[in-house]
Amino acid sequence: MSVKQENNISKVDQKDVKTAIAKLKNCPTSPRKMRLVADQIRGLDANKALILLKHSSKAASLKLEKLLLSAIANFQMKYADENADIIIREIFVDSGRMLKRMQPAPQGRAHRIRKRSNHVTLIVGLKNN
Repeated sequence: MSVKQENNISKVDQKDVKTAIAKLKNCPTSPRKMRLVADQIRGLDANKALILLKHSSKAASLKLEKLLLSAIANFQMKYADENADIIIREIFVDSGRMLKRMQPAPQGRAHRIRKRSNHVTLIVGLKNN
């Protein structure tokens, strides 16, 4: 019975924090390459992260920039009265589906090629919370 009470308390605490979520699913980029860019912007101010993504040479930065703009728009739609500083609270990259292909190899063999994809979840919130 105490577990239910603790769960209810944690739900109430989470409602006080103003956050918005944006997700990118089945992005045809390796999760390892996407994590390199995600690690650079984790915890940054949204404007600073946008500038960093805009000037990055990585291909994954274009997709993360678009995702960050979507998360900011979601936050502004959800909390229209808030005009405070928005930061990236959480960003994580999970492995998505893997397309398996075969490539011919010498002596009648075949090598398996794994075309990886990923899922990115981006959570933005206010700076002072």
